Amino acid sequence: MAKVDWSVERREIERAIFGRRNEGHIDPSNERMLALIDLLGQPQRAYRAIHITGTNGKTSTARMADELLRGFGLRVGRYTSPHLTKVTERIVIDGQPVDDQTFVEAYHQMLPLIEMVDAQGPPLSFFEIVTALGFWIFADTPIDVAVVEVGMGGTWDNTNVLDGEVAVVTPIGLDHTQYLGDSITAIATEKAGIIKPGATAILASQPAEAAAVLLKRAVEVEAAVAREGLEFGAIDRNLAVGGQIVTFQGLGGTYEEVFLPLHGAHQAQNAALALAAVEAFFGVGAASGPLDVDVIRTSFAEVSSPGRLESVRSAPTILVDAAHNPHGTTALVAAMGEAFSFRRLIGVFAAMGDKDVKRMLELLEPVLDEVVVTQNGNFRALDLDELAGIAVEVFGDGRVVVEPRLDDAIEAAVRLAEETGDNSIAGAGVLITGSVVTVGEARTLLGAT
Repeated sequence: MAKVDWSVERREIERAIFGRRNEGHIDPSNERMLALIDLLGQPQRAYRAIHITGTNGKTSTARMADELLRGFGLRVGRYTSPHLTKVTERIVIDGQPVDDQTFVEAYHQMLPLIEMVDAQGPPLSFFEIVTALGFWIFADTPIDVAVVEVGMGGTWDNTNVLDGEVAVVTPIGLDHTQYLGDSITAIATEKAGIIKPGATAILASQPAEAAAVLLKRAVEVEAAVAREGLEFGAIDRNLAVGGQIVTFQGLGGTYEEVFLPLHGAHQAQNAALALAAVEAFFGVGAASGPLDVDVIRTSFAEVSSPGRLESVRSAPTILVDAAHNPHGTTALVAAMGEAFSFRRLIGVFAAMGDKDVKRMLELLEPVLDEVVVTQNGNFRALDLDELAGIAVEVFGDGRVVVEPRLDDAIEAAVRLAEETGDNSIAGAGVLITGSVVTVGEARTLLGAT
């Protein structure tokens, strides 16, 4: 009997379900998702859950909460999106993406039920199917707790069939305005939908209008609330080799001298959110005292966040960061200034067509000597001629290079970075950013794992 190549089957399934209705085709409804999980027997009710929404920082916060929970001996399932390289990165158990065989077999078992839902109306989308697969695989494993990142928004997001006992809201900014609304208030209203009756809401520092919406929702559903800057937060940070040393004020007490191997104030904020979420999950508060600080230190020291200010090559240094909106780009620029000092830095930039690209480039312009604009392989990528025109408007014609292919763009950026004028590449760097898709493709091209 021939040996099954599960990776080939996984890729075929990935292409098939992406070809139905992919993540760029949004339908603000949970009707099909509810129908599918009903047929599956409500797998998301088989475990406890921490649910995470917000504009930026969701994936990093999820990864940190996962590490902490596993540090305390729990079996954890983590569901995040989008993926950098392959779809199984979204469904993680015990810190590792599910293997191709598990994914393929679960899909084939679920396929008759998918077809039953398809027969009742528009076909299930890529995100609906993969989310249901994740919840089902978690139940079948089984796990103790799921850490789940929303795909978009909250109220009608397909993950919101989940009843998370802890709801985390990272900072809210303007993004996906064509779907979530064109104001902070409207976006916060959508995201507030993950705060369920009786849950604990862990809220990052927010714009005033977002905070008002989130607190109103919490009152309406009688959820407990913990707010960054009041009940918890990162109260001290110092730079360290490979990251930063942070002191956290948690719900149960203070955690001092915690090494976090990630750069930037935004990652310290994400860590504070993750810590408070785990404390809330365990019922920790001022009366109970803090969690074991040694477990906290060990767990945070193991944290990684691929594609988030990640160094993937040296000589010259090549960094990748998945910032894909002005809010994320602002955090990226601040972290770059804090953690790195380049004599010459070249950008490689490709973004989606629905983003505020001009503002992102305006934020990057002061830190980049030149920018190479290009395209990623996604059908939603901004047209290269349009991107080049915006880049010239922001940087000036003499600081913009246009390369249609991402691999050629990276090579061009490396050559430009090496043009230091003194035959030395010391202090030269390349920053690849603009989209999660761009960073995922760049990591593959550069052999990052």
